[in-house]
Amino acid sequence: MAVRHRLVRATPEAVWALLADGDRYAEWVVGTSSSRRTRGHWPQVDAAIAYEIRLGPVRLTNETVVRRCEEPDVLELEVRAGVLGTARIAFELRPWGEHCLVLLDEHPLRGIGGLLHNAGVDALLQIRHRAMLGRLARLCEAGTGTGTGAGAGEAADAGRRTAAGAALASARGGGDA
Repeated sequence: MAVRHRLVRATPEAVWALLADGDRYAEWVVGTSSSRRTRGHWPQVDAAIAYEIRLGPVRLTNETVVRRCEEPDVLELEVRAGVLGTARIAFELRPWGEHCLVLLDEHPLRGIGGLLHNAGVDALLQIRHRAMLGRLARLCEAGTGTGTGAGAGEAADAGRRTAAGAALASARGGGDA
């Protein structure tokens, strides 16, 4: 089982807004070139999206189904990966001060992936998860989700730090901060 976490400098609502947008799945899921909703209302239970993976000229289309949704904290998905089988991917969002701690847990359920699952596979998943959580964080922190990113609060903090730096430099007899 591969478990990873990342502190995202955005609100839990901003992170949830991105997870809850099935059309944006390919923007943050490593290896996915496109996605589209196919059934239900994402992220409600049993809703599904189709996604495509491109490996050179080869295009593989599979499906991801919502198995559990407790808005705005928990999203569990079953990812179908053709002959490799299926995997459970669970996201848990926890408020962490002004930010969001994202926990990602993935393990194979069925098929070859489940039969061949070992520490080596988990090590590869850790690399993939680092990249995936990095993409998720960048999108949320840039405010490109439909929720509130780091944006206004951090901009105000930066403004206060700049003003404080200028006042300190002036008090020391310096010019610009």
